Amino acid sequence: MADPLADFERTTFTARGTTRPVYRLGAGPAVLVISELPGITPLVAAFARRVTAVGCTAVVPHLFGDDGRAPTTGYTLGSLAKVCASREFISVALDRTAPVTSWLRDLAADEHARCGGPGVGVVGMCFTGGFALAMMVDDVVLAPVLSQPAVPFPISRRRRAAVGISDADLVRVRERVAEGVCVLGLRFTGDRSVPAERFASLRRLLGDGFVGVELDSSAGNPHGHRRAAHSVLTEDLDDRPGTPTRDALDQVLDLFRTRLLAG
Repeated sequence: MADPLADFERTTFTARGTTRPVYRLGAGPAVLVISELPGITPLVAAFARRVTAVGCTAVVPHLFGDDGRAPTTGYTLGSLAKVCASREFISVALDRTAPVTSWLRDLAADEHARCGGPGVGVVGMCFTGGFALAMMVDDVVLAPVLSQPAVPFPISRRRRAAVGISDADLVRVRERVAEGVCVLGLRFTGDRSVPAERFASLRRLLGDGFVGVELDSSAGNPHGHRRAAHSVLTEDLDDRPGTPTRDALDQVLDLFRTRLLAG
């Protein structure tokens, strides 16, 4: 079977005492593509290639899973169990930012220095969806995308509405939004892991600086989205022009064009 990452350059990046593999493809300002569970799947790599097609460098860090492996239920559950056991990824407290985002912020700064441009973009997906929000504390992040941000896990009313970063980081995020940074969020309406209350909180906290794209996945929806649809940019993407998921993908890529490439 062909390696889904064969066309990517594989390097490593070390910060805060931790070294991880990083896959890089393309040229132009950097966009960090932070994979969803279970890891860097073939469709995560395919999305990264779409980023390169608009004139950006796709930077895909390894955080968990087996790079290039296609998802299965067992593989995803195994990956979830490992990250949930790691204090680097999960905090019981609702007002604490995941520690791994500090390493990702260092990577973003390094890639900005390497690739140039006005700043970097960040796409978090599912388990990592909220990481893009937390990384906004650094001025280098100009185009954050929260694709189906599923953490904190919505197991209570408070957690359904939580956005998953510390109070101090949230203050800085709101300052960045007031300075003109736009936060783009994506979710399917029937996705129980990304409740509507979370997007309502983001709208309340960030005002017009948060653009929430919510795709109809209710029973009998006219677009044929399954009721359990979750991964907007990968597994549940219908790439045909004019479909809601393709429109969402184009909106993400347009954000990168506008914020990272204009002028």
